[in-house]
Amino acid sequence: MNKDNLMNFIQKYYLGNRVPSVMIKSTGKDLSCDFITADKSMLGNVKATGLGFGNEVVGVYDTETFLKMLSVMGDSIQLDVKKSGDKSVSITFTDGIAKSLFMLSDESVIPKVPQMKNVPEMKLKLKIDREFIQKFLLGKSALSEVDSCTVVCDNGTVNVVIGYSSIASNRVIIKTEVEEYFDVGNITFNAHVLKEILSANKACESSVLEVSSEGLAKINFKIDEYDSTYYLVANQNDS
Repeated sequence: MNKDNLMNFIQKYYLGNRVPSVMIKSTGKDLSCDFITADKSMLGNVKATGLGFGNEVVGVYDTETFLKMLSVMGDSIQLDVKKSGDKSVSITFTDGIAKSLFMLSDESVIPKVPQMKNVPEMKLKLKIDREFIQKFLLGKSALSEVDSCTVVCDNGTVNVVIGYSSIASNRVIIKTEVEEYFDVGNITFNAHVLKEILSANKACESSVLEVSSEGLAKINFKIDEYDSTYYLVANQNDS
């Protein structure tokens, strides 16, 4: 297995340590996992075709350490999962020179990800391309302490505002390309989480950010063998 491909898969759920613990499913040909942040402001799923290590379900509690141990390896690695009964207890990876043993975790200590039910219709659709991603990442870097970003609708135009407030404040305003307009008002999301989502998927040429008036947003990225979907819940104080 190519190490970088596996690390790219991990980065799409890990999101800068926003999601440290997951169950990863392998069919031997594909990898997938569902994930959720600790504050439940975002949940999602990532799939990768052409990656796998047998028919296994493994619990990764400390993704940060898992990534650090993988980084020791060369470009091509072999993975082997050790089981006790029907439970996966450890995973070994080697590049032929170095070898690492990572202890897996029981499913009981991994946050459970609820199934999305009764998803509201998302009538506002905004194009997300590399230019938007770059502007958002630069804007969030400039206002690194700002927690929120707000989708602001105004007579057919839509801006994403980092640091939006009803009072005078520092902010970065990014104009969007509207694919389908619907006035959802002003809806605020976690800017730190959105930054990590965009950063993990910045190779994507084009995607769509869908927003419902009920305060739920969805964005899907298809990049080579990766297919990632994220749902963001509006900040409760601002929705």
